[in-house]
Amino acid sequence: MEEWRWMTAADLGREISAGQIDPIDLTEVYLNAIENHAEASRIYSYVTSDRARSEARAASVRAKTGLRRSLLDGVPISWKDLFDTVNVPTEAGTALMAGRVPERDAVVLENAAAAGLVCLGKTHLSEIAFSGLGVNPMTQTPPCVNDPDAAPGGSSSGAAASVAFGLAAAGIGSDTGGSVRIPSAWNDLTGLKTTHGRISTERVVPLCRSFDTVGPLCRSVEDTALFLNVLEGSGTFDLAQTSLDGKHLAVLKTIAMDDVEEAPLKAFNVAVERLTSVGAIISTVEIPDLVTAFGTAAPLYTGDSWSWWRDLIEANPAKMYSQIYDRIKVGADVSAADYLTAWRTLKDVRRVYCAQTAAFDAVIMPSCPIMPPSVERLLNEPDYYLQRNLLALRNTRVANLMDVPAMSLPTSIASCGIMFNGHRGNEEKLLRIARAAELALA
Repeated sequence: MEEWRWMTAADLGREISAGQIDPIDLTEVYLNAIENHAEASRIYSYVTSDRARSEARAASVRAKTGLRRSLLDGVPISWKDLFDTVNVPTEAGTALMAGRVPERDAVVLENAAAAGLVCLGKTHLSEIAFSGLGVNPMTQTPPCVNDPDAAPGGSSSGAAASVAFGLAAAGIGSDTGGSVRIPSAWNDLTGLKTTHGRISTERVVPLCRSFDTVGPLCRSVEDTALFLNVLEGSGTFDLAQTSLDGKHLAVLKTIAMDDVEEAPLKAFNVAVERLTSVGAIISTVEIPDLVTAFGTAAPLYTGDSWSWWRDLIEANPAKMYSQIYDRIKVGADVSAADYLTAWRTLKDVRRVYCAQTAAFDAVIMPSCPIMPPSVERLLNEPDYYLQRNLLALRNTRVANLMDVPAMSLPTSIASCGIMFNGHRGNEEKLLRIARAAELALA
């Protein structure tokens, strides 16, 4: 049964359908693993054992009576502690929300329950989800699967760790500037950032409502596609007919390839060679206007974030990690005129980006230009924290600013991902490209 912890969610679902796995037994395997794992308290903020067992019993009955609601019916997963969960604390990794207990599930959690998924619990994250590193001295810093001394990536740090350490079949996270894809890359998972607004964020604690998105962290592209459908409450689509032969992929040269560390660069180059070997046509694209777009990030992110968090923060600023407080406090000085001007500028750049990437099936780059940094240095060297955080978020932020879906896939080198940026609202095409790439990189 221990091998179940390392299977894809789709394979678990198929075994349930075939009568080879009972959701009750499967859930107990995960709950036992969580209970006995040395790092579980750094990964899960709350374990919802009673709910998990109740949902597993219902899934077991459906499996035995031929009434399964979806392929993932009975599969246990984790939820980032931003998603409201009825009668369970949802605290967003901050003391500012300690003891906050919602009266209703988030819409995406309701959709998952309707599809029969089992909720194992809530996972730790960067405080208020405002960091790409995953370090949170105010609650817990989850471990990185490849280096016990390194940061796990954030802000969906616990979501990634729950999957990477075999404590959930998948984790549901959020991505505002890279928060699904960075921890996916650093923990050798597949992570999807969705188009803004495609998946509901109702009853999800916000960071920056203009950029917040919901996405899964998984073991495979197939799982990612299935969870996209579950989270938005839609039907499935076929990934079978996938090929990179003749597909046009563009390496983004502007910003994304600057100062990439040796390991991520080697991993990316090897991956590009493999994609080429199966017929992908690789070229490069430069979009100088992206530099202008990056200049809009500070007022747009901090201004939006401060507008929601201001009252809680001003009431208890000492309760926050100083790195997060200093970053969000910048939003207090963003004027309405500056904010609106930045949005007009960004929308102009989005049109340019759309035009210059329209001919490509996907735009590719290293998921992250750096390796997971030392937690000790991040906690003790403020300048190092600031520099590493900006670099960690750099490549992923392209997709958030341009409002396109993006996926990170693992490569041949641990903690190094390759990222595929698609076209706005067309996750289906991106997933087919990613599935073909996954096969080429395997």
